[in-house]
Amino acid sequence: MKNQSVAKHFILFFLLSIYILSPVKSQDSTKFFQHSSEFNSKRFNSVLISEIGLYSATMIGLNEAWYKDYPRSSFHFFDDNEEWFLMDKAGHFCTAYYLGKLGKDVLRWSGVENKKAIIYGGSFGWMFLTSVEILDGFSTQWGFSTGDFAANAVGSALFIGQELGWKEQRINIKYSFHETEFPQYRKDQLGSTFAEHLIKDYNGQTYWLSANISSFLKDENKFPKWLNVAFGYGADGLLGARFNPEFNKQGIKNTSFERYRQYYFSLDVDLTRIKTKSKFLNTVFQTIGFIKFPAPALEFNKIDGVKVRGIYF
Repeated sequence: MKNQSVAKHFILFFLLSIYILSPVKSQDSTKFFQHSSEFNSKRFNSVLISEIGLYSATMIGLNEAWYKDYPRSSFHFFDDNEEWFLMDKAGHFCTAYYLGKLGKDVLRWSGVENKKAIIYGGSFGWMFLTSVEILDGFSTQWGFSTGDFAANAVGSALFIGQELGWKEQRINIKYSFHETEFPQYRKDQLGSTFAEHLIKDYNGQTYWLSANISSFLKDENKFPKWLNVAFGYGADGLLGARFNPEFNKQGIKNTSFERYRQYYFSLDVDLTRIKTKSKFLNTVFQTIGFIKFPAPALEFNKIDGVKVRGIYF
């Protein structure tokens, strides 16, 4: 059931992205996209009220959607580090990273001093997701996962460390997805609609570390500023967390699939380094920048060895 937990966190990320920015959308569109050069109490209060309101609404919503139908328990831990080939941990890592990025950006937008925005805003994902883990710890259906906790911390640390050390994100976390055949065999676990597949079907998900080449070279280099190399991690053949069940809920024997990990090497495009004269378009690039750009890739796995992918997403 822990893949249901990471689904919560993906949903939280998109809700946070929309809700935190919503109070200021009525302002002039040009001013809206600009960071304040000095502390702006009106903007800061809008962000603070929005975050508190969303946090409260989210906790109530999670209780109604996930926790209320299951018995409560004393606080306990749950070891799920052997489940889903750690694909759920990759999801936590990614979500914490981008919540930290969002947290820093809205504080800078409010005029908060850069270092404070990095530390406090960058920690937002870790703090927020930890509170959700605590709720899991009091539910008999789940439990506080030290693996999830660690993945959340590493995701936040990757963002904060790069901002403090390099003053930029040279290595980004990216996400890509393709449909697979596996959900038809376990719709309860892997989803029954495309939207559910995006967050539940680990077989179709790939998580990437995308490194910008130019940023590691001398300032006067002529290398394209937008070109990245990307290293991906995925899995295939997963119908269950630790093993694939022999029969589905209807008592029909499942097709046998071998479970294995996948490693990828590919090129990528860093949309955040493509600057246009349109502040709106720049913001769009920032918003969808977490998506891995489709490109040829090399796949390494124990079944095929090395496999060439024409266009992989």
